[in-house]
Amino acid sequence: MPKIGACYTSAGCNRCPFSADWGRNGIICFAYNHAVAVYKPEVKMGFSFSAGIEKTYIGHTDKVNCVKWINNGIQDEFEIVSGSTDSTINVWQYRQDSAASEPICTLKGHTGSVTCLSALYLDMENDSESRETLIVSASIDSTVRIWSRKSLETKENQVLIFGSGFALSLSTFIIPGTRVPLLVCGCDDHNIHLYLRGSDLQFTQLIVLTGHEDWIRDLQFVADDFGNILLASCAQDHLIRIWKLSRKSETQTVIQDSKPVSELKEDECITVKETIISHHDADGAFIFAITLESVLCGHENWVYSVRWQPVQVLENGSSHQPMKLLSASMDKTMILWAPDADTEMWMEQVRVGDVGGNTLGFFGGLFSPCGLSILAHGYQGAFNQWSFNSATKMWVPQVTGGGHFGSVVDIAWSAEGGDFLLSASADQTLRLHAPWVRKTHEPTWFEIARPQIHGYDLQCLAVLDKYSFASGADEKLVRVFKAPRNFINNFCHICGHDVNNELQRLGCASLPEGANVSALGLSNKAVYTDNDKSEQVIEEQNSKSGQYPENYFIPIDLKAPPSEDLLLQNTLWPEVAKLYGHGYEIFSLAASPDGKLLASACKAAKAESANILVWNMDTKKIMMSLSGCTLTVTQMAFSHDGNRLLAVSRDRSWTLYKKSGDHFVIESSVDKKTTPHLRIIWSCCWTHDDQFFITAARDKKVMLWSTKDVVSKLPPTPLSTLTVTESATAVAAAPCLVLNTRYLIAVGMENGVILIYNWSQNTDTVQNSENGWTLVTSLDQSQAHHLNVNRLVFRPKKGCLGYKENHSDWLQLASCGSDGALRVYNIDLTTL
Repeated sequence: MPKIGACYTSAGCNRCPFSADWGRNGIICFAYNHAVAVYKPEVKMGFSFSAGIEKTYIGHTDKVNCVKWINNGIQDEFEIVSGSTDSTINVWQYRQDSAASEPICTLKGHTGSVTCLSALYLDMENDSESRETLIVSASIDSTVRIWSRKSLETKENQVLIFGSGFALSLSTFIIPGTRVPLLVCGCDDHNIHLYLRGSDLQFTQLIVLTGHEDWIRDLQFVADDFGNILLASCAQDHLIRIWKLSRKSETQTVIQDSKPVSELKEDECITVKETIISHHDADGAFIFAITLESVLCGHENWVYSVRWQPVQVLENGSSHQPMKLLSASMDKTMILWAPDADTEMWMEQVRVGDVGGNTLGFFGGLFSPCGLSILAHGYQGAFNQWSFNSATKMWVPQVTGGGHFGSVVDIAWSAEGGDFLLSASADQTLRLHAPWVRKTHEPTWFEIARPQIHGYDLQCLAVLDKYSFASGADEKLVRVFKAPRNFINNFCHICGHDVNNELQRLGCASLPEGANVSALGLSNKAVYTDNDKSEQVIEEQNSKSGQYPENYFIPIDLKAPPSEDLLLQNTLWPEVAKLYGHGYEIFSLAASPDGKLLASACKAAKAESANILVWNMDTKKIMMSLSGCTLTVTQMAFSHDGNRLLAVSRDRSWTLYKKSGDHFVIESSVDKKTTPHLRIIWSCCWTHDDQFFITAARDKKVMLWSTKDVVSKLPPTPLSTLTVTESATAVAAAPCLVLNTRYLIAVGMENGVILIYNWSQNTDTVQNSENGWTLVTSLDQSQAHHLNVNRLVFRPKKGCLGYKENHSDWLQLASCGSDGALRVYNIDLTTL
């Protein structure tokens, strides 16, 4: 079997309050698009770094809104439950040594999007087959459904109906010393509804807790060391409330008539009001005294999440529940609360966040199992992590994984060997990825920089040289960027390159130190050091007084990948040019191998707008306008020698241009009448020797064309045609031959699957092939993407990036998709 595996998977968390959970097993599960990802962080010497996404579970047909490890007491969790916009709930079994990605059961019953979940095991002393699993789900269909799973059979036990309202948050908890679960629902009526399950396995409402003045966003139970149950609630009224439920015996219960506040004596005024509730059934009597323990005020916006610090197992084997509460808010902060040792009043201990930039706040906050790390996920889909440094007694930002939260539309390896990977996304960011090289660890991929944060959705990018690129977005101009000195310095330190050689080669004296982004989020402006500032730069900065403030760049020396706040503010690249000329939004770009020429094309509904503009990148002027296509040019590719330019279009045609002097002329083409493709051609590429080019189209055809044949034959005909099972949306050819005579070609499809073939012109020597095409391997949705594959690109040279030792028998393939994921695969050529 071919040895092909992902060494890097990048994806952003869905922008929902319950889209991530950190289990006691130390593993984070989170939702991205229609999938559930298992993300495994590691902790070494008090500092955290990510080992990356380990598994992907595909089973939903729409966006996943909530994920949860099924609560396993103080043991390690091994099952995940997820709810989706497709109205279903899936239960997944996590096994590190298993490649299975199918759900073990799917729960159907809701008629609307599932928005939140809670789940736990009721019989921990029993084995997995006989124990009961309780799953509670809430939906926008105004119901809360309660499911019971036992002996691998799941049934719906009860439906709670909220009329015209709905539950926004749920939590379940087993009363200490019993098998009886509590259920609490936070609703849009600003109230908290508390239920208890009786001997008939039905939940009965005990009480409605009032006090919040807006929607209830999260609820969390915990039992303190004295057996009391604490319930934390948070809401859009910016407040957090802590309620105490104390078990009472019947002899202790004395119900007193409440008095008006005006009639209370002075010592009675400070007494907390206590409400007694009781429930009697065959399991016994449950009597609780409920009091409002505290109201926490500190956030300045909606509070979306509260989490209790996990129970700690002491050296003697006993357990201890720390009284610490973590809250996350849309005000871009997380607060760690704890009772004061002297007054026992709940106080703010630590506040982290305020990451700056053009971001909104946090949807959720999570504790690590040990309680020494906290993690937030927010509106930008990013993870923000802080760990407690015992030496400095400070919470410091940590390196975390993450990724795009919108469709990744284009990717490109850097020039001169592919030392890093660039990705452009509809989330309006362009990101740079590379492996972190350390002496004591295997190279681990991270996002190293965020060169462009834009105000429009990005559509395409093209690499001009190692530290320069052009990008196109939903606007009529092309923007050109060049790396600043601070990025080159940090990149070399993080990725194991010689910084002095790089800066000397580039001429560091002329490079700006970094870049700022304007308040409108469109242009990145260069920032120079005090010694390098010209009079013009000083004048421009002075003229900004009284205008909207900018996020100012602060130079920083990094030895590790930057945290999310640094990515937002300190890793931008300055914009060095704007290229005007198109009448509609830019859709595709391609750069010549030497970076001297840039071809650009825009969205077009008629032939006049479908022209390709070729730019001289030394002068930043238009050299020529190339006609040929009649609708939007979907992709372009220069040949490796730079003498030809290939363009494919929505009109099912392709055009091949050849360099003639200082201009390009049409060498060959197919139009609507002569093209063998029946649908839109989405992608094209060249083989490494430029003898062939390949087109991939919606008609499920991948066609390979000989450069010599298409020039001599009229109309041109493909040399070989491959038929796949879905629309072909991306294609790439390896930078070398495999098995001495064969070309290695990757094909991405609309359903997210990636197929890897080898192709040989001598079909007599190839067994089990279709027109010379032999399937090497197929990467399914859990290994590749679960939505459209937008681009495939092989690294331009052999080897595994980040490794010093020889890996000449390996190739690396990068892929991106509409699911927001970016993946890099290692391919062992000796196993093909």
